[in-house]
Amino acid sequence: MRTLFYALLTSFSFANAVQSAPETVGIATSNAGSLHYNMATAIARAANDAGLKTTVQPATSANQYLPHINAGGIEFGISNLQEMNYALTGAEWWNGLASPNLRVVALLMPLREAIFVRADSDIRSVADLRGRKVPAGYVAQNSINAQLAAFYAAAGLDEGDIRPVNVPSVVAGADAFISGDAEAFIFALGAGKVSEAAAAVGGLRALGVAKPDEETLKAARGAWPTLTFVEVAAGSAIGVDDDGVFFALPQALVTHAGVPDETVAAMARVLHEGHEVLTSTFPGFALFNPMAMKGDVGTAEYHPGALQFYQEIGLE
Repeated sequence: MRTLFYALLTSFSFANAVQSAPETVGIATSNAGSLHYNMATAIARAANDAGLKTTVQPATSANQYLPHINAGGIEFGISNLQEMNYALTGAEWWNGLASPNLRVVALLMPLREAIFVRADSDIRSVADLRGRKVPAGYVAQNSINAQLAAFYAAAGLDEGDIRPVNVPSVVAGADAFISGDAEAFIFALGAGKVSEAAAAVGGLRALGVAKPDEETLKAARGAWPTLTFVEVAAGSAIGVDDDGVFFALPQALVTHAGVPDETVAAMARVLHEGHEVLTSTFPGFALFNPMAMKGDVGTAEYHPGALQFYQEIGLE
């Protein structure tokens, strides 16, 4: 793991002096093509432009890098907030492997997620996946199993209703779809891999929430407690041809307790002030609200350096 994230150190200067910070910091993220990779690339560019030398260190999933962040092996990472909260105590698929040193830097924009099918498919809703070949397993990215369980529950299905195609990760699931081994795949709206899949098969259809009511949300939250509904306009993302409602998951930039306050405050400032660079690098950052960086993070805690920055700018 340590070699996966190792980066050569170089010097830097940052506005308002990050004096005791590491010379280079890293952001752990999932594979190229994923939404988290796109986000990390944008954050790193904004940080570098501000003078905070930052590298992106991809891995398969948070299964790998959240424990690495917890151990101090890398300074930052992007995670679904629910997965971070499970990791803190070792709950669910972490099987008792707790990461108590994880801390929140900032809430980011929500991850809007969908199950995609070919644009010419007769699959019109998640309920139509019954008996169809759908990626499953996700041994290297366990959180996807819970997210899929939420999608299925909202549609009155469970995993036993589909024909599983075992894959290790969401990127591998998309590849199985592109190759024709699967008839659908789960991914974030706006991710690079979705664009690749659409080009490969001649277009996609994103399956929205068929019945976005309290009963459906309650069923879905039984598998993923922090899910919310989000309205997505027609044409605003690949596969969304009509206005629809989709599930969204809160996301966070995370760090570990041992990172210097100055470094964390500097990264929080990059997010708060770097909107133009963030959105020009990855348009998905248009959904990011710098005034919502501090909010409810469940059982997690904010890093003191982040709290210091929020107090400085009056964001309580």
